[in-house]
Amino acid sequence: MTAPPLAPPTADAIDDNASPGGPRIVTFGCRLNTYESEVMREQAAKAGLSDAIIVNTCAVTREAERQARQTIRRLRRENPGTRLIVTGCGAQLDPKGWGAMPEVDQVLGNEEKLKAESYRPLAGGLDLGAPEKILVDDIMTVRETALHLVGGFEGRARAFVQVQQGCDHRCTFCIIPFARGNSRSVPMGRIVDQIRALVAAGYREVVLTGVDITAYGPDLPGAPSLGQMVRRLLRAVPDLPRLRLSSLDPVEVDEDLLALVASEPRLLAHLHLSVQAGADLILKRMKRRHLRDDVIALAQRLRTLRPGMALGADIIVGFPTETEEHFAQSLALVEEAGLTHLHVFPYSPRPGTPAALMPQVDKAVVKDRARRLREAGEAALAAHRALLVGGIDHVLIERPGEGHGETFIPVSVDPALTPGSIVPVRLRAGEGGHLIGEAVS
Repeated sequence: MTAPPLAPPTADAIDDNASPGGPRIVTFGCRLNTYESEVMREQAAKAGLSDAIIVNTCAVTREAERQARQTIRRLRRENPGTRLIVTGCGAQLDPKGWGAMPEVDQVLGNEEKLKAESYRPLAGGLDLGAPEKILVDDIMTVRETALHLVGGFEGRARAFVQVQQGCDHRCTFCIIPFARGNSRSVPMGRIVDQIRALVAAGYREVVLTGVDITAYGPDLPGAPSLGQMVRRLLRAVPDLPRLRLSSLDPVEVDEDLLALVASEPRLLAHLHLSVQAGADLILKRMKRRHLRDDVIALAQRLRTLRPGMALGADIIVGFPTETEEHFAQSLALVEEAGLTHLHVFPYSPRPGTPAALMPQVDKAVVKDRARRLREAGEAALAAHRALLVGGIDHVLIERPGEGHGETFIPVSVDPALTPGSIVPVRLRAGEGGHLIGEAVS
């Protein structure tokens, strides 16, 4: 599994709080969940369900599940008469456990949550009891990806488009393949249709998302690679100004994609790599398919093809058997590979994974290593921001006074600038991780 785009899968929820004409949706975890929450909103509205709360859970760590349960209890206290539906990866993996919560009215699996018919019983006000309360089928039997055209994204200037679902790899720390099923790709024509619709609706930036997007294509006619799909997509939608990619597996980055990095300015100079560790022995115990030198070589090649490329990475600290020497190699990789956007994950054992049975690292040691790696990441990001000061960046205005530049640096701008627009700005130093941008003609 590769990590989702732009932000790590965390327990922090995105709560739309108010959805005119549709249910309230609370989204935990990855950007794929964000996309699917928009699909759920439209499918629930199609079924006539409006007075409900849907919690889209994440199961990447036990902490993510704990905080989702805590949120569900709070939502029930605050909304005693509202139907409460739980779905997402947590629900897929343990439907009976979530269904046993007295606060929960219905549990939907990852496949069922995307279908209007799943919401119709609640829309009709029926009193669901067991077994109808739980609608979760075997995700491993699903062979195709649901092809949903999303009309828009509530409160966002950036849109997410699913191009792939599931994962065929079995990293020893990861439970997500069992919540998402096997890898399957969205046909290119449907991707083009979705992005054309989003561009027509005014979206200026699209993020391609999935569980393992570099696995795109082998199940489709002609077996196109991710790079081939992106090249055809950009050709088919010339009005799309900006395209981002979610997390990439270092060993699956294909030559077509590398050629686009060098030649296509609409493919933004910000890529995120699913690295996970900087020590070869730990990578092998994780059952990753790359080694340390592979990451460094790819980073060097990307910067040769696109000077100024910003690289992010997911790194797990405290994986079972990790020594201080192993951790030092992960710490050194930040500088050696030039990583500037780190997502640091303190390892915690996930029941059902091989790594949970391995010798564990003391929790205090894990916490300290996570702090040290985050500090290294913050220093690297600060150095990257400093290099941008004085130059001109093109900022997507996401809300009044706020936006992100091409390398995903937060930029504070004039609140009068129109959300959804892309504005050239001259950058100067700011505070709190933001640069300050002044619009230029």
